[in-house]
Formats: sequence, structure tokens, C-alpha cells
Amino acid sequence: MELRAVFAGFGKSKAFAAIGRALMPADRVLLRVSGGRLGVGTALGLRTLLLTTIGRSSGEPRQVPLLYVEREGGYVVIASNWGGEKHPAWSANLIARPDATASVGGRTVAVRGRLLDGAERTEMWDAVASYWPAYDRYAVRAAHRDIRVFLLEPR
Repeated sequence: MELRAVFAGFGKSKAFAAIGRALMPADRVLLRVSGGRLGVGTALGLRTLLLTTIGRSSGEPRQVPLLYVEREGGYVVIASNWGGEKHPAWSANLIARPDATASVGGRTVAVRGRLLDGAERTEMWDAVASYWPAYDRYAVRAAHRDIRVFLLEPR
């Protein structure tokens, strides 16, 4: 059995979200140092990239590790914030300044983030949620907001 499948069930729990939040700083460092080759998520068999956005208020680079699925030559990422009540800051940064970089698999790619809606959002949500079913649980926990879905397109 694939390691990702083992963690998929646990990934739906609030405990996993708490652990995930606590591990994000280490994940960010590992992904930065390895150029997107190795992180906490990749060690668990998860496709993980390191997204670098520019802070909408600070103007400073901000990095966040994210699960992704490749689609249409780009990367689909979901701004679930583990099902939290607010959108994650990186998603607001990406809306304000869509140009960003993604470090994945040892290379850094200049990308432009595009917020998806309608049928395209649904299709991409389904693609990522089939890879990591916990996203459907996060959507239940975040029922008061629509979780943002982005396509990071190479530029």
C-alpha cells in the first residue's frame, strides 16, 4: 500500500491538521533547502511544492508548502487552511499579486496564480480531492466560506 493512502484517512482529522500546522515551518525549510525535492509531505508520499508569493502588505516574499496535482501544464493548489475559518494569507497574496514561483522536484518555476471558479473550479477540486480526500472534510469544516482553488500556470 502506498504511504499516501495510509495517511489519507488520518489526514481528515483535526489532529492531523494540528500536527500539519506545527510541521509547516520544518516542511518549508526542507523544501527550500532541497529546491522542492524533499519535505515532510514528500517523505509521506505526498506531492508537495513550495509556493513563494509576495506579501500584499509587506512586499516581502512569503513561502508555504502545498499539496498539488498537475493539470493543464500547471499545478492545482487548494487554499483550505486545514478547514479553518479564514482563507490562508498566501491565497490573498496570490490574488493581489498573481506572479509567484513554485519550487517542485528540484526546479523553481515562475508561475501566475489564477483563481478558479464555476465548472473549472469543480473539476480541479475533484482532481485534488481524489488525490487527497481530506480536502472534502476541510470543506465541511469551512462550510461558511468557499475554499479557494488556484491553477499555478507557468509564465
